Amino acid sequence: MIERVEPRFEPEKGDEPGPGDDDFRVTREDRPAPAPLEQRNRAPVRAKSARAKGGGWGLFGGGSSGRGDTPSRRGGGGGSGGKGRRPKRRRSMLYRLVYWSFVLCMWGLLGVGGVVAWYAAHLPPYQNLAVPPRAPNVQIVSADGSVLANRGDMGGAAISIKDLPSYVPQAFVAIEDRRFYSHFGVDPYGLGRAAFVYLTTHRATQGGSTLTQQLAKNIFLTPERSLGRKIQEAILAVELERKYTKDQILEMYINRVYFGAGAYGIEAAAQRYFHKPAKSLNVMEAATLAGLMKAPSSLAPNKYPDRARQRAQLVLDAMVDTKVITPQQEKDALATPVKVSKFASESSGNYPADWVYGLLDDLTGPLDSDVVVETTIDSKLQNTAETSLRQALDKSGAKLHVSQGALVAMDPDGAVRAMVGGRSYGDSQFNRVISAYRQPGSTFKPFVYLAALENGNTPDTVRDDAPVSLAGWSPEDFSKEYRGPVSLTTALALSLNTVAVRLCAEVGPRAVVNVAHRLGIVSNLEPNPSIALGTSEVTPFEITSAYATFANGGRLVIPYVVKRIKTDKGKVLYQRPAPMNATVIDPDKVGMMNSMMSQTLTIGTARKSALPGWQAAGKSGTSQNYRDAWFIGFTSHMVTSVWVGNDDGTSTKRITGGTLPAEIWNSFMRVAHKGVQPTPLPGKPWVHQEPQEDQVIAAQPQVDGAPDDQPVATEPVTTAEVPRSTGRPIADWLSRVLSR
Repeated sequence: MIERVEPRFEPEKGDEPGPGDDDFRVTREDRPAPAPLEQRNRAPVRAKSARAKGGGWGLFGGGSSGRGDTPSRRGGGGGSGGKGRRPKRRRSMLYRLVYWSFVLCMWGLLGVGGVVAWYAAHLPPYQNLAVPPRAPNVQIVSADGSVLANRGDMGGAAISIKDLPSYVPQAFVAIEDRRFYSHFGVDPYGLGRAAFVYLTTHRATQGGSTLTQQLAKNIFLTPERSLGRKIQEAILAVELERKYTKDQILEMYINRVYFGAGAYGIEAAAQRYFHKPAKSLNVMEAATLAGLMKAPSSLAPNKYPDRARQRAQLVLDAMVDTKVITPQQEKDALATPVKVSKFASESSGNYPADWVYGLLDDLTGPLDSDVVVETTIDSKLQNTAETSLRQALDKSGAKLHVSQGALVAMDPDGAVRAMVGGRSYGDSQFNRVISAYRQPGSTFKPFVYLAALENGNTPDTVRDDAPVSLAGWSPEDFSKEYRGPVSLTTALALSLNTVAVRLCAEVGPRAVVNVAHRLGIVSNLEPNPSIALGTSEVTPFEITSAYATFANGGRLVIPYVVKRIKTDKGKVLYQRPAPMNATVIDPDKVGMMNSMMSQTLTIGTARKSALPGWQAAGKSGTSQNYRDAWFIGFTSHMVTSVWVGNDDGTSTKRITGGTLPAEIWNSFMRVAHKGVQPTPLPGKPWVHQEPQEDQVIAAQPQVDGAPDDQPVATEPVTTAEVPRSTGRPIADWLSRVLSR
C-alpha cells in the first residue's frame, strides 16, 4: 500500500528550513497512487464497529485515534472488519400521530391567539372598562301613587337584588347559567356542550353564553350573530368578572335585560305583566319572567299563556335542581295560577304618560338619574273614563259609523284628572285630546253668548228665531223649524243656530274670537260669521280648559298635570308653583252664563244627562255633515269633555252631541261625583225677568255695518278633515297664553 503523506506546517525538530519550506501546497508526489483496477472492482469491506474499537460514530471510522487505516466511502471504521454507520430506526405510527398532533395544536393555538388578539384590538380600551350608566328611568305615578307608566330607554326603575326575594335573581341563575358563581365569565363546559350539540344536530339549541357574556353583549356590543362578536363578548365578560363581584354582575343583568313588550329590567317586567313591583313577585311569577329570557316575544304570558307556563315549569325544575326552592315549593307554585294584568302597553294611562314625558325637558332639563313624576291623574277615574268610552263605542260605534273618541276631565283649577286620547292605546297612540283639531260645532256658542252678555245683553234678552241670510249664507236650525222670539237662555239651551248667528253679527266675529282667546283657546280662529257655529278647529284639551273658566268663577285656567318631580333618592327637581290665575270673566257674567248653560241639562239638548243632586251646566255640539259630535259639561267639582268621530273626517250616522257623547259624559261624571258633597255652580244665579216688547229684535242684522269691518263668509268654512299634531301642543299652548 502507498503511504499517505500528510502536509506539514512546521519543520521537524532539528531540521533547518530550506528554500521553499514556506510553501504548504501539496504536490503530485505527495498524493497516493490510484489502486489497481482489480482492487477497485472488489466489493468494499465493512469496517469493524468503531464502538468495538473504541472509536466514535464520526464521518470516518477508526481505532483508538478515531481514524481508520483505510478510507471508506460509507464512513466505516479503522479496520477491514468494521461494520460502518448503524441504519435509521423507523418511528412508530403512534409516535408520529402524537408528534403531528402536537404540531397542529401549537399552530392552532397560535392561530386562535392571533384571531383573539385581532378582535381584542378592535375593542374599546377594556383595561379601563367601566359599565356605562343605565339610562334614567321616568316613573310616572298617579295622584294616589300607583304607577301609570315608565318612560325612558329602559322602561323600569333599577332595583337592588337585596330588595328582592332570593328566589327572584336565583331563578335566572338556575335556568340561564348554573355555574355562574364558579366560572370566570366564560364557561368552557357550556361552550363545549353547545358546540357538541351543534356539530351533532346542526342546530343551535344549546346556549353557550354565560350571564356575564349576555350582560357584556347588552351593554357594549351589537346584537350581531357572528364569531367575532362572540370572541369580543368573551373578552369583555372576563374583564367584567375581574372588576365586579358576582352579585353586582347579576344585579346589572336583571336590571338591563329585555323582557319583551318594551320592558327592560325586572321592575318594568313585573309592572308590565303583573302590575306589581318586583319585590312582590311570587315564585311562579319569578319563574315566568326568568323563562322569558329564551324568547320574550313567543313566551309572553299575556299572549301565549300555555307556552309561558310550560317554560316556567322548566325554570321551576331547574330551581329545584339547584336547591333554590324545595320540591314542595315547586308544587305550590304550579298550583298558583299566574294572574296576568291588563297589558300595560294598551292601558289608556299611557296617553297622559306620553304627555307628561314630553314636558320633562321644559320642567327639569336633561336627567342624569331615575326620577318619579307625581301627577294629578286619578287612576280610578282614568280607568272609569277608559271604560265609559270603550264600552259605548263597542256597543254603538259600528251601527253609528263612529270609530274613535276622546275624553278629558279636569278640576276647575286646571288639574287634569283623566285623559283618554283614543279608543285603544294599543291600536293608536295618537292623543286626540291634545293633538286632534276638530270643528267644535255648537260647543263654541258659549263664547258667542258671553260676548253678547258683555255687550249689554242678559239671559232674558229676546232674539228672533227665524231664517237669516248673510251675504248668501243661510244657516238653519237642526230641526228646520223656527220658534220666533225666544230668550237667549232658551236659544242656547236648544242650540238655535239662527240666534247665535244674529248675536255674532251684532257684536262682530272679532269680538267673539277675542273672548275665546281670552278664556284659553289658542288655535287660530277665523273671524267670520260662521265662527258662531264653531267652524274653526280646536282641540278637546283647549276648549275644555276654556269651559273650566265658567266652573271656577271666571279665572283663567292653565291646565297642569305635573305636581312634583323628584329623584329616586328624594331630591325635588320641580315643584309646581302656586297658581296666579287672573280673572278673565266678570263674576256677574259667570253667574249668567252658568244659569243659561245649566238649562242644557234641564230643558235642552242634553236633558237626559242631568246629574242627580248636582247643578251641572254644559253644551252639546255637532259639526258640519255630522263629522264630529261633542258634549262638554261641568259642575263646581269637575269639567269633562267628550268627542266622538272618525280620524279620516268621514261623517257619522247623524250622531249629535246630545246623544252618544252626552251618554259617555254622564256615565263618567256619575262615578266622578260619587261620595262628593254637592255644591252649586259659582256666580250669582240669574233671576228670570219678563222681557219687554222693545227687547225683541226681529229684523235681520246689518252685516255691512259689523263693528269690526271683517269680511263675511258666504258659507261655513270647512278645514282639514284629519287630526293634526303640532308636535308640542301643550308647550305651544302655554307660551301663547302666558305671552298675552
